[in-house]
Amino acid sequence: MALIETAGLTKRYPGVIALEDLTIAIEGGIVGLVGANGAGKSTLIKLLLGLVEPTHGTASVLGYDIIRERAELRRFVGYMPEHECLPPDVSATEFVTHMARLSGLPRSAARERTADVLRHVGLFEERYRPIGTYSTGMRQRAKLAQALVHDPQLLFLDEPTNGLDPEGREEMLDLIRRTGKEFGIAILMASHLLGEIERVCDSLVVLDAGRLVEAGPLHSFTSATGRLIVEFDGDRDAAAAALRARGLGVASDGSAAFLIEPADDLALDAIRDVAAELGLGLVRLEPARRQLEDLFRRSSEPSSEAVHV
Repeated sequence: MALIETAGLTKRYPGVIALEDLTIAIEGGIVGLVGANGAGKSTLIKLLLGLVEPTHGTASVLGYDIIRERAELRRFVGYMPEHECLPPDVSATEFVTHMARLSGLPRSAARERTADVLRHVGLFEERYRPIGTYSTGMRQRAKLAQALVHDPQLLFLDEPTNGLDPEGREEMLDLIRRTGKEFGIAILMASHLLGEIERVCDSLVVLDAGRLVEAGPLHSFTSATGRLIVEFDGDRDAAAAALRARGLGVASDGSAAFLIEPADDLALDAIRDVAAELGLGLVRLEPARRQLEDLFRRSSEPSSEAVHV
């Protein structure tokens, strides 16, 4: 059974289609939900949590229907929202313990779990300070702690590095990676930063303007393209002409390098021979791979077929 399944899931507001006809099955691991601001990421998370109701379509999370069984579902999922939501005048210990009690934990178990998760997110030494005195990074950690305190099977993280400096962003990504890999908690992480997705996630769901663009394992988005990237130190025009004369396809990659196809042994021999004949230095030679950024450079038709991730 997939962790998350949707069929024709659609959410419309007056004059706005926030999510349209999404059909997908997500199996587990750390899944990146990527798209520009306004792509429908937060809307999808809120639909899956049962916080808003779909206009059309159905969805289940951990086998629970997001509308009929939403109250029971919330016992097994954690949610770290994008927006600021923490009370400034209570300590992290008080707040996270309160959230644990709301999830059904007895008082003693709630206190024990609170200490454990605050230690995990790096707030144990600062646990009695009012949250209003925390830095942005500390507040993000507190939000992660409250999402983890009831030991969920699935975490929804909405832009978890929002507002963080580069060092804080790396620390948060490491926390997310450890939470997923060491604790075995499935994670759906929404982000508009492709570099974060590449560093943390196992698979990817790409949304654009509320529609599914593509979904699959991360390696399928960065696989080899059947072309080579070649950069010479010397006369680029002469090198390009010589390679074309040998029957190779040559195109610019937008920088100082060429894209050569096909990427076979004959192409490698031709590149070697051209460099030797023209006295050129070979600066770079590697397989060309797809980049996540390519998904947003090209226009894509929306996918209405069922997709498994």
